[in-house]
Order: sequence, then structure tokens, then C-alpha cells
Amino acid sequence: MFNVPILILIFAVGFYLISSIKILREYERGVIFRLGRALPQPKGPGVILVFRPLDQIVRVSLRQEVLEVPPQDVITRDNVTIKVNAVITLRVLDPAKAVIEVSNYVYQTSQFAQTTLRSVLGEVELDGLLSHREQLNQRIQSIIDQRTEPWGVKVVSVEVKQVDLPESMLRAMAKQAEAEREKRSKIINAEGEYAAAQKLVEAGNLLAAQPITLQLKYLQTLTDIGTEKNTTVIFPLPMELLSLLNKLAGPAVVEPKNPGEQS
Repeated sequence: MFNVPILILIFAVGFYLISSIKILREYERGVIFRLGRALPQPKGPGVILVFRPLDQIVRVSLRQEVLEVPPQDVITRDNVTIKVNAVITLRVLDPAKAVIEVSNYVYQTSQFAQTTLRSVLGEVELDGLLSHREQLNQRIQSIIDQRTEPWGVKVVSVEVKQVDLPESMLRAMAKQAEAEREKRSKIINAEGEYAAAQKLVEAGNLLAAQPITLQLKYLQTLTDIGTEKNTTVIFPLPMELLSLLNKLAGPAVVEPKNPGEQS
């Protein structure tokens, strides 16, 4: 017959070993603290043993995390007050540092990102903020990444998500855009008129150099008039015909002599 105390001991040991088994996913690492001291290397992924109460485990995810920076009031270099928010993508490279060096790396990254956002965007003018956003994103990312590097956290990207402008500034920008469009329209119209004038000058020079082309244009005009349903038809008189009539008019009329004059 089995000894009851031995069975209880075996059952207790088995239950303790089973409860000490921990399974970490592929993207998880476990920082083990044994008697308060962190083990040299994080554990995982897969099956690991955590012997409580001697050991304590802190799970750390290695996946990228998206952190949204709340809207910040920013005064640009040209004294325009705007609201700007951003999105930060970060990931943990060293799980041990992320646990030991900082209490909450997500919260502290968010706080530092807010101050960096106000500081960097306050150094540029509004036009620079709207037109060079990619360069500002890279600058903000570099500053935050230098701060989070001792924590074992890598800032992958920073994107300025939205820029809210005051109503007065929106109206001023709309007027500026409308004036710019009107300016371009006038320039295009002037260029079209200039090109048309050049073509007219070239056509006039061609007609002057080749009189036969004027006669062809005259015949074409008559053809176009004939195709229209007009009640009145006007036939233009060629200049050559007027010249011919002047030549056929004969010599000028001789004035009569006075009686006293001799022939």
C-alpha cells in the first residue's frame, strides 16, 4: 500500500513543475528576475521554466507598436498658432534594457515626442511645415531615437498626421490660391494671344511674298460663302481687277486752250 505523505509530495512536486512551465510566442521574450537580479539573457521563444517564487518574469513584445501623439498647440516661427498631431512607430530591440532602464517606455516615448514636436515645428515657418514635412519627420525621428536608444527601443518612423490651421489662415490661403490660379490663367491667355499674333504676321508675310496664295484664299472664301444659307452674298473685288481698270481708263482728259493762245 502506497504511503500517503509520499503521494502528496509527488503530487505537489509535479504540480509545481507544471505550473513553472511558461510558453512564449515567437514575438515575445521573457526577462527573468531571479532573487531580484536579472538573468544575462532574456528567455524565449518557446517553452521556458519559471521557478516561483524565486523567479519573476516580465514579458516583452518585439512587434512594432504604433503610438499616437495627441494634438499639440504649436506656434510657428512666423507666429501662426496651429494644432499638430503625429504617429510614431517603434519597436523593442533589447528587452532587458526596455524593462530595466525605463519604467514604461511607451509612456515616456510619448511624453518626449510631444516636447520634441513642439520644439522642432516651432523653429520653422508655416510654409516650410507644409512643404517640407518629410524632412521634419526625419529630424523628429532622429531626435527621439537618440533619446530612446539607451532604453533598447528603436523609433522606426515619425509622421506628422494632421495640421489644423485657424479659420483666418484658411481664408487667406484660399484667396492666395485663387489669385495664383487667376495669374496663371492670364499668363496662358496672353501666351495664346501672342502665339496667334505671330501666326497672323507669318501669314501676312507669306501672302505678300506669294500673291497666288491670296487668290487661293479668295476662292476658298467664295466656296465657304456659297455653302452657307445666306440671303445676301457679298463678292469681294480683287485689287488686281482695280489696277487693270485704272490702266484701261485711257489717257487723262486734255483741258481746252484759251482763244488767245496759239496752237
